[in-house]
Amino acid sequence: MSSAAEASKFFQGVTDTVCDIVERPWRRMPKAWYIALAISSCAAGLLLVALTYLVFTGIGIWGNNNSEGWAWDITNFVFWIGIGHAGTLISAILFLMRQKWRTSINRAAEAMTIFAVMTAGIFPLFHTGRPWFAVYWLLPLPNDMSVWPQFRSPLMWDVFAVSTYLTVSVLFWYVGLVPDVATLRDRFAERGQKLRAAIYGVLAMGWRGSGRQWHRFEKAYLILAALSTPLVLSVHSVVSFDFAVGQAPGWHTTIFPPYFVAGAIFSGFAMVLTLMIPARYLFGLKDIVRADHIEAMCKIILATGMMVGFSYATEYFIAWYGGNPYERFTFFNRAFGPFWWSAWIMMTCNVVVPQAFWFKWCRTNPFVIVFLCLLVNVGMWFERFVIICTSLTRTWTPSSWHYFKPTIWDGFTLIGSFGLFFTLFLIFLRFLPAVAMFEVKVASEHHHAGGSGHH
Repeated sequence: MSSAAEASKFFQGVTDTVCDIVERPWRRMPKAWYIALAISSCAAGLLLVALTYLVFTGIGIWGNNNSEGWAWDITNFVFWIGIGHAGTLISAILFLMRQKWRTSINRAAEAMTIFAVMTAGIFPLFHTGRPWFAVYWLLPLPNDMSVWPQFRSPLMWDVFAVSTYLTVSVLFWYVGLVPDVATLRDRFAERGQKLRAAIYGVLAMGWRGSGRQWHRFEKAYLILAALSTPLVLSVHSVVSFDFAVGQAPGWHTTIFPPYFVAGAIFSGFAMVLTLMIPARYLFGLKDIVRADHIEAMCKIILATGMMVGFSYATEYFIAWYGGNPYERFTFFNRAFGPFWWSAWIMMTCNVVVPQAFWFKWCRTNPFVIVFLCLLVNVGMWFERFVIICTSLTRTWTPSSWHYFKPTIWDGFTLIGSFGLFFTLFLIFLRFLPAVAMFEVKVASEHHHAGGSGHH
């Protein structure tokens, strides 16, 4: 068989495999997908119950106290914002660097970014206690009392940074979807499924695949990738300023922006693998999401994990070397104080666990990879917990020392946030192409042409 015929067969196989997930009847969906959707929907219901009760009662239902004004809610916010970083990194930065292995996973990673940022936005909004007032007072509306938003507050910077990041991420994801949604529109039209063809037709916005459209598409995609790249670095830097510009010991440090960005990419890549490896097996994507793609992601997790470990070591060294007794006590307290167990879970999961990826058998065994990635995400949640809760538990004066104890509503909110995230991702897998078909084909075309071809 000629090279052109092989490429054509591969291209058609990619289209059929990816479109089949959306086109197949409900009875042909894997049982595991239904089980996962049922569990995640129930967990999302817990979130709805917890937030409804919070609105009617107040944030006193959480374990926050006079010392611990920020607790699990802001821990969850920073965690979910971090999860949202891998998608834009895979899509934008690796696209600009012409890394072909990103093509099979970038669509799912972009969707994960959007769902993670949506989940993250819940926490600071409800942390205010009365969000219907918070939204109003965050806007610079003219008012008789001349009470204006405090634009010097990092919490205001969060509003702008996160909303900008979400807007650009949605645009980038949607623009990339257009050619693939048009493929689904045409396939449904051929089968006479007029309603579904009409729905995907609206989403495709008149895409016909002409040379002019491809030319404009590539320009728009490149511009959005260039816009997204600084956002990856800036958004989590701004989130880290919530702490770095504060005066609390353990927070007031200049290492936070790069340290938070590295940690965000670290946790985000772990979550991408946690989601995509099961999807790869359930929906027969092994020939598209290849083993070498997964191995490349494991290497990035290893690299960013070592950056995070270096940051931990730097923090402890500066606390000792700087000579500030409050800073020194805070870091000693993290390791050996009342929350010692959380600091050691963090260290084990984020520094020790990723070292397994030095070994090829770990990078190629899907069960080992998913298990290690789950531990990484546990460790990254505890990292945020350690930064926020242990620093506030023992502050300047012993009279304000309090031990933080989460309530059942803290637990419901945390479990429910995961339920919401996984529910959205499972619905995405069912109704939209989980793999960027046209990008996989272009990357393959370059490969067959020895890298000389251009779409």
